[in-house]
Amino acid sequence: RLIVYVEGPQDRAILRAWAYRLLPSMGRRLFGASVILGGRRPARAVAHFHSAGGLGAGLIGLCVLDRDDGNQPPLSDSGVPGLEFFTWGRRHIESYLLVPAAIQRALRIPGGDRRIRRAIDAALPGSVDEAAYGQIDAKRLLGPNGELPRVVGQSISVQRVARATRAEELHPDVHR
Repeated sequence: RLIVYVEGPQDRAILRAWAYRLLPSMGRRLFGASVILGGRRPARAVAHFHSAGGLGAGLIGLCVLDRDDGNQPPLSDSGVPGLEFFTWGRRHIESYLLVPAAIQRALRIPGGDRRIRRAIDAALPGSVDEAAYGQIDAKRLLGPNGELPRVVGQSISVQRVARATRAEELHPDVHR
């Protein structure tokens, strides 16, 4: 029995979409018992896991966290048997949605339209290397007043982008 702890409903929706893409037969079971923490609150995950009975009750837990400001060390050890932490290598889970082809599919923009690619390239500090992606504020870039919605003239549903991302387009962090 697995409990997945997530920061918010949007993170859960993104993870659920990726789970259905990578593990279609297990997607529903993986997120049937998910708990929304209301932000980066690993102590809440620990408290909930203990109150649910923890490993002694046959439970295992996975707490998925954003790195947020980029300076916080990633959490990996909860100190609680049966509960693991996973911290994204990039700043936010939304950073893994910066896949131009997936965004275009989600928005039904023709493949030859280069606006998305140009906007992502312009938002990155210098290049498209992993360090640049690790620092970018993808929540702001994709958000209602962000650069990408302005460029394409419509809002961007991160859940739709997550569903439109193909398995081979998912970053190794997502596969892990």
